[in-house]
Amino acid sequence: MLFKEVIYLMQKDFLLEWRQKYAFNGMLLYVSSTVFVCYLSFGLRSNALQVPVWNALFWIILLFTSVNAIAKSFMQENRGRLLYFYSIVSPQGIILAKILYNACLMLVLALICFVFYAFVLGNPVEDIPMFLLSILLGAIGFATSLTMISGIASKAANSSTLMAVLSFPVIVPMLLMLIKMSKNAMDGLERAASLDELLTLLAINMIVVTVSYILFPYLWRS
Repeated sequence: MLFKEVIYLMQKDFLLEWRQKYAFNGMLLYVSSTVFVCYLSFGLRSNALQVPVWNALFWIILLFTSVNAIAKSFMQENRGRLLYFYSIVSPQGIILAKILYNACLMLVLALICFVFYAFVLGNPVEDIPMFLLSILLGAIGFATSLTMISGIASKAANSSTLMAVLSFPVIVPMLLMLIKMSKNAMDGLERAASLDELLTLLAINMIVVTVSYILFPYLWRS
């Protein structure tokens, strides 16, 4: 039953996104314009960015893209639609569907961002598979953390500001580990060097999903 609810809600979100395309196209415009500004600021002055700067800029762009993309998860839902969902589906199905949908959306945006970013500013990554794995973990991590925070912030009046404040202590440790893991991939280090960051990110993602699954029903009832 829960699986059917998740599939139904994900189909609803994908269908709305396919019909409107406002959010996805807006995020593509945001990514492309930000990368182009970085190119004008750094690329024209030197042929190549230093590896730490390239890596940090990439994750900063991806972080702000995630916040802007996922902030709408619950804020765009009107009261009538939420009341309708309250009567036909379980809160666990809603939060899992939102997390999976946002993870898919963020993964697509992250891959597009990486391809365009590498095309414009060069690609210094030596271990592409490990870097793509860090992108996968980052997309899932941002989606799981920010989806629950979006649900909490949507209950407040000034939801955008509250989401930024609540997401800071959750996202920063994850971002630091992602930067370190991707830096190891860019330097071509042994993959065992990134094992601690990999396991920690997997654990954080599992913990956030579990906590969201347990606590969201109490938030949903309010």
